[in-house]
Amino acid sequence: MTSVECVLDAGAELGESPVWSSEESVLYWVDIDGRAVHGFDPAAGTDRVWGLDVRPSAIAFTADPAVLLVAFENALARLDLATGRLAPWVTLEHPQPGVRLNDGRCDPVGRFWVGGMFVPTSAGRFDAFLHRVEPDGSFVTVRSEVGCANGLAFSPDGSVMYWADTLHETVWAYQYDMATGEPSQERVFLDFAPLPGRPDGACVDETGCYWIACVGGSAILRVTPAGEVDRTIELPVKRPTMPAFGGSDLRTMFVTSIGEREPGQDGPGPHGAIYAIDPGVAGLREPRFAG
Repeated sequence: MTSVECVLDAGAELGESPVWSSEESVLYWVDIDGRAVHGFDPAAGTDRVWGLDVRPSAIAFTADPAVLLVAFENALARLDLATGRLAPWVTLEHPQPGVRLNDGRCDPVGRFWVGGMFVPTSAGRFDAFLHRVEPDGSFVTVRSEVGCANGLAFSPDGSVMYWADTLHETVWAYQYDMATGEPSQERVFLDFAPLPGRPDGACVDETGCYWIACVGGSAILRVTPAGEVDRTIELPVKRPTMPAFGGSDLRTMFVTSIGEREPGQDGPGPHGAIYAIDPGVAGLREPRFAG
């Protein structure tokens, strides 16, 4: 049985978007509803917090180690980690009630992909979009009528792109042209209907296997490049949101989660935490945004 350890009892409302900085040995992540970016140092056991006035949903490293690219609401901004100042950069969408950006990730050459969702997902609305952002700030809206964008990841050689819509309970795979950033030949990679929970955030390991969080299903799945689920890791939390490889050798998998509220409880429950897993394989370094 794979060991699962709670390494940070963060009390997050909606933990998401973990990315590992190999240079700093720090796991950056966001609490969307808690309106904060965090930096967790596993060695020191500390968690630095940058409080914001907006809901950050996804982050990416940039060429400047002191600056993070942050997706929030309907736009992108730069967060100066030294000052805590969030500087708006590119607006991707016109504001719509209930719609905000959600999952995001850089491709291997530094473009940033980010998609949105309608809140609450229980409304079952498909009002969001999927965007590809170039290093100069120009962008293309690749897909509309998105319910809840998730699962963005790329194969080790960058030739395959993965993307999921939580409300469709489907992960798709595409042939990916890194020279142009164009995905093509869409195919169903994973049908979540018979699987626990719904598809949420994901990452890829060095062998090309795709790891995805089962939100509402208390598990992480490993899926081979052929689309076969060959491993299930059960977690002590109902709503894990996204895995990320980290640690000195990228052989630790960190998993963010959503807080569980008990009846009559105002704040998040005890499981808005960060978990660590030994997956038995190494991951890939997180690419930086090239802008």
